[in-house]
Amino acid sequence: MSDIVEHWFGTAFQQLHPLLQRLHRTGGVLSGPVQIRFGSGLAGMLGRRIAHRTGVPTSGADHHLRVAIHARDGVLHWERSFDGQSSFSSLFLPVGHYPTGHWLEQTGPVALRLGVDIVDGGWHWQHRDSRIRGLPLPAWCLPRLIASKCVEGSGYRFAVCMSLPLLGFAFAYAGTLALSLDEAA
Repeated sequence: MSDIVEHWFGTAFQQLHPLLQRLHRTGGVLSGPVQIRFGSGLAGMLGRRIAHRTGVPTSGADHHLRVAIHARDGVLHWERSFDGQSSFSSLFLPVGHYPTGHWLEQTGPVALRLGVDIVDGGWHWQHRDSRIRGLPLPAWCLPRLIASKCVEGSGYRFAVCMSLPLLGFAFAYAGTLALSLDEAA
């Protein structure tokens, strides 16, 4: 695995939990149970549509998440799959350097500009803006996205939560995943 993450963070890389440092130095596959929840009313209905388009199961409850993380050609690759069925790939391109730089997450026609805060050794994404097919979404219609990865015990805690303007909570998933360095990323 390249040093793309370590280079982007610079000396702040040492502030990440040692297990997060290891994951981003070597790559690997994380897997384990996650719980998926949806909002009610229109927010929940739209949350299910967004979830479906991003490979997240639309039935609430427990599911199995597998995330393969590796870097190639200056880009961080994440391949997610739920229950061994649906899959969702993201490419993360680093721009600038921590703390003022950001990552561009490209997923099909959608691009998110994401900053990072390090909190207690964890990696917390800061959603700065979104574009669809290159066109910026106005700030007033941006969903509120809270996403993080941190270490709990010897596991990697992943959490994603999306709320929609005026409508409220749309959907979330979270779980603590185990790392397998033996499995190809």
